Amino acid sequence: MSIETPTLVTFIVYLVGMLAIGLIAYKMTSNLSDYVLGGRRLGGSVAALSAGASDMSSWLLLGLPGAMYAGGMSQIWIGIGLAIGAYLNWQFVASRLRRYTEVANDSITVPDYLENRFRDGSKALRVISAIVILVFFTFYTSSGLVGGAILFESSFGMSYESALWIGALVIISYTFLGGFLAVSWTDFFQGILMFLALVIVPIVALNEMGGWNETVNQVGAADTTYLDIFTGMSFMGIISLLGWGLGYFGQPHIITRFMAVKSSKEIPKARLVGMTWMVLSLFGAIFTGFIGIAYFNAGLENSETVFIEFTQVLFNPWVSGFLLAAILSAIMSTIDSQLLVSSSAVAEDFYKAILRKNASQTELVWVGRIAVLAIALLAILLAYNPDSSVLDLVSYAWAGFGAAFGPVIILSLFWKRMTRNGALAGIITGAVIVILWAQLSGGLFDLYELIPGFIFAWIAVMVFSFVGKEPGEEIEAEFEEARTSKL
Repeated sequence: MSIETPTLVTFIVYLVGMLAIGLIAYKMTSNLSDYVLGGRRLGGSVAALSAGASDMSSWLLLGLPGAMYAGGMSQIWIGIGLAIGAYLNWQFVASRLRRYTEVANDSITVPDYLENRFRDGSKALRVISAIVILVFFTFYTSSGLVGGAILFESSFGMSYESALWIGALVIISYTFLGGFLAVSWTDFFQGILMFLALVIVPIVALNEMGGWNETVNQVGAADTTYLDIFTGMSFMGIISLLGWGLGYFGQPHIITRFMAVKSSKEIPKARLVGMTWMVLSLFGAIFTGFIGIAYFNAGLENSETVFIEFTQVLFNPWVSGFLLAAILSAIMSTIDSQLLVSSSAVAEDFYKAILRKNASQTELVWVGRIAVLAIALLAILLAYNPDSSVLDLVSYAWAGFGAAFGPVIILSLFWKRMTRNGALAGIITGAVIVILWAQLSGGLFDLYELIPGFIFAWIAVMVFSFVGKEPGEEIEAEFEEARTSKL
């Protein structure tokens, strides 16, 4: 398709703005804590929108509207599950994790926290956690780069390879330069952009259709099953979609935002901002796809382009550029967070913990930056073939993180009796069950792999914790300190 100059100008201005934020954050990054966790000085609102933007990715603007366009109201169950999971994560995990990670020797990564929490001198917890993070995030990142390339390719008519490199270079640049602060600030602005886009598009589309009642009538005229939330849904299907919410408790790129908030007193405000953003954005995505059924009827070859098509037919080129930038925001805000968590695993959990225990802060920051480049380049190579089978791993990356880390994080915060062996068993069990379950189908195996992975991992944590000896007095004392701390 041809691209109009105003759209291109708007798009370029947005990309330059993201790079400018990276340069500003570069000047404020002096040690590894700054680079990986922003020096624990994020405000509640920035943390909330940053967590939301890094969580939702292009799924919110492409995937969910596309699912609604293709299947109607029966697709809302996953949105309900995610909203419930996100709320419970903010309500029960955020504040405790913020306090415990600082009390536990000022832990700045998830593997760092687990090692300090259980006094694991063997480094097994740190290394296995870091391996899980690196493996899943490398494939996850490559998938996001494919999404960005397809957006550039379809919007600006460039080749897939050129589009892939342009999108990747912008994201790598500001993550490389500014680390966590750049990622959090860009995610904050990207979250606002995504929110505005998801409010504006369905409102304008609804007005174009003549109102809500007219839209519902036209959707019903196309096919009445589009109006039924139970169409094509079995009990297991509904449970599987709702089960997506369990994944929130174990996503490293989301829970590090909790660790970075300047005080646990900021959490209630962050929860209010984050959940308001999420619920309204989900509604916007759902209505965009639903209204698209009436507006486009069956006219779209790819259902996931419904949001992009609305930006082209309803708005002038200046606004279209802004709305296309919102889609790129969704993609970028997830990739940058994944790159940063992966680079921190290399710098903090491999390089410092195993290779150079006395490495200087400047050295560690540069190791983190080099890791960003290395991981991104590997992801780009994987993304060079958009149909590559390795990208199938993305379908259970969310489940892998949720099952491997979710039960371990929750129980480590709320159960004093938990041990190192229990944590190790939980991580391994969760990851293995997800991978094996995803290869099977039929009957019980149609259940989303996150649910059995989460359950078995939870059981493994408890069984292996009870089998071994109880935690020492030092660990129990620290648990009580974290529980009662005002940090």
